Amino acid sequence: MKTAIGIGAAALVAFASALAFAPRTPPPLAPLSVGAEKTHFNSLTVAGKRLLAAGAMGEILYSDDQGAHWTPAKRNQDRQALLNNMSFAPDQKTGFAVGHENWILRTRDGGASWEELNFKPKNGEPLMSVARLPSGEWISVGAFGRAIASKDEGQTWEPLALPAEVEDKHLNRIASSADAKHWLIVGERGLVLRSDDGAATWHAEPTFYNGSFYNAMPLADGGWLIYGMRGNVYVKADARAAWAKSSVPAPVSFFGHAQQADGSIVLVGQGSTLGISRDNGLTFTLQRAKGRATLTDVVLMDKNKGWIASDAGLQPLPDLAKTATATAASQGTKP
Repeated sequence: MKTAIGIGAAALVAFASALAFAPRTPPPLAPLSVGAEKTHFNSLTVAGKRLLAAGAMGEILYSDDQGAHWTPAKRNQDRQALLNNMSFAPDQKTGFAVGHENWILRTRDGGASWEELNFKPKNGEPLMSVARLPSGEWISVGAFGRAIASKDEGQTWEPLALPAEVEDKHLNRIASSADAKHWLIVGERGLVLRSDDGAATWHAEPTFYNGSFYNAMPLADGGWLIYGMRGNVYVKADARAAWAKSSVPAPVSFFGHAQQADGSIVLVGQGSTLGISRDNGLTFTLQRAKGRATLTDVVLMDKNKGWIASDAGLQPLPDLAKTATATAASQGTKP
């Protein structure tokens, strides 16, 4: 749907409210101060031992003490546009952030400072995801089939050749296996693009669902989990298996994921909902984090501790065992 609402959905939340936020340039932030608690964030990532968050008004925060304190990153341009995704090279120093208005930022110091490489205030499609390929090439995808690639660390970008099935569909996320050999690009109208040669070539998977996919995560043995709107989650147990629909108790849209040390999968989504799977994505139970925000991303650190991004700020990932007990008590069921 080629409207602002369509782009907002592809961007993982209703962006009309995000664009109403006032710009902020706060001093170093404690985890419960206004900047980190109230700002709309879309992306969380870890570069080395540094935790980073990016979102509304181009704000990027970083923490070198696992979220105890947050510091605003420096930018050479103050664009009041939404950032959607970040990704870092294996050196954990060079990284890219992408967002609305075809905005592309690059860091070479692990995220403490960022330089603008591209920005188109007019007719600039939102970029939704960015990734570094095994070849060293960077690629980014976004709204209306936008797909670009750079072979010179982001200085210049050329169109990325993708299958004809892309048409003008929104492309929401790029994901890779741990060995970076297998890749997926997922998008609207059930689009799943796959590469098994390090993203050198792509093919479209046969359509098995007609709604939007927002994200994907690799599983063991070549398997994948992909998920999106209204609780639609699909799992492929291994490279040869067919896609199967996972069991999810409610039609909750999910936007981000993490996997705990014991293999449990955590999805985050609408209404502060957490989707938890302990059987490799076949079935999910639902729990709630604090508040009623739209949770957009989650990242884990040591001992299953982590952080959640949302359209209402950042919050620590709750203890899932305690959250399960509280949720069960509120529903009158056993955890």
